[in-house]
Amino acid sequence: MQRIPLIDYVGRPLLACVFVALLWLQWRFPLRRQHFSALHRLVRNFVLSIPGFAIVRLAMLPIPFAVAMWAQNRHIGLLNWVALPGWAACIATFLLMDYAYWWWHWANHMVPLFWRFHNVHHTDLDLDVSTAARFHFGEMVFSVGFLSVAVMIFGIGPMMLLVFFITFEAATLFHHSNWRLPIKLERILNLIVVTPRMHGIHHSIVQRETNSNWGTIFCWWDKLHHTLRRDVPQDAVTIGVAPYREEHELTLGKLFALPFREQMLMFASPCRAAEQRRESEQKRQDDQYST
Repeated sequence: MQRIPLIDYVGRPLLACVFVALLWLQWRFPLRRQHFSALHRLVRNFVLSIPGFAIVRLAMLPIPFAVAMWAQNRHIGLLNWVALPGWAACIATFLLMDYAYWWWHWANHMVPLFWRFHNVHHTDLDLDVSTAARFHFGEMVFSVGFLSVAVMIFGIGPMMLLVFFITFEAATLFHHSNWRLPIKLERILNLIVVTPRMHGIHHSIVQRETNSNWGTIFCWWDKLHHTLRRDVPQDAVTIGVAPYREEHELTLGKLFALPFREQMLMFASPCRAAEQRRESEQKRQDDQYST
C-alpha cells in the first residue's frame, strides 16, 4: 500500500487526537443523557467501522486522489478552468465539496438503496463521537464513486482534496460528539458550522427532525434550503431509528446484514416518539426495581 504522507503522518495522528479529546470532553460535559452502555457501544462501533476504515484507506482516498491528479494533468474540472489564487482556490474547494456532501447526505436518506446502508449509522441508540465511525462498509463503497465524480467535476487539486478530507473528518467527529458547548460559544459557532446540538436533531427518530440539518462542516446549506432546525431541546430528542429500538436487534452480525434484509418503516410520529420515551423510562424503572 502506497503511503500518502499528509494522511498517514499528519491526518491520522491529528484525527486520533481529536477523537480522544472529544471522548474526554463529552464525558466531562455531556450534552444528552446516555441511555445505554457507552463502553459497549464504543466497542461495537469500532468493530463495525473496521471494514469501512480499510475501504477508506485502500480506495476512498487513493482513487479520488488519483482522479484529482489525472484531472489536474489534463486540465479537467471547474477549478482547473478558472485561474484562481491559492487562497481563493482553497475557499472554493471547501465550499464546493461541502455543498456536494450536503446533497450526498440528502441522497443517502432519500434514495432507498443508499438508505439501506446509511440506516446502519442512524440505528445507534445513543449519539456520541464513536457514532462518527459507525458506517457500513457498503456506504463507503458508494462514497468512493461519489467523491471521485465530485473531484473530477470540480477539478479539486490533490493536496487540497487531502486537506479538505482531514477537515471533513474532524468536523464529522465534532458534530457527532455528545459535548455540551458553552451556550455563548454554541451561538457563535451556530452561525458558521454544524454543532453537536444541531446534528443531534438530525439523529432523531421523528421524520421531520431527521430530515433537517444535513450539513457536515458548514450550516449555510441548510439555511439555503430551509432545512435548518435548532428548535428541538436535546432532552426531547430520541436518538435512533424507530423500528430498531432494542439492543438485541443491533448486534454486529445483524448490523452488517441490515442493508440486505427487509427494511422496516423508518420513522415514528412525534406522538409515538413521546410514547416510546415514556415506555423506555418505565422499562428502566422496572429493571431498577427488579434488581
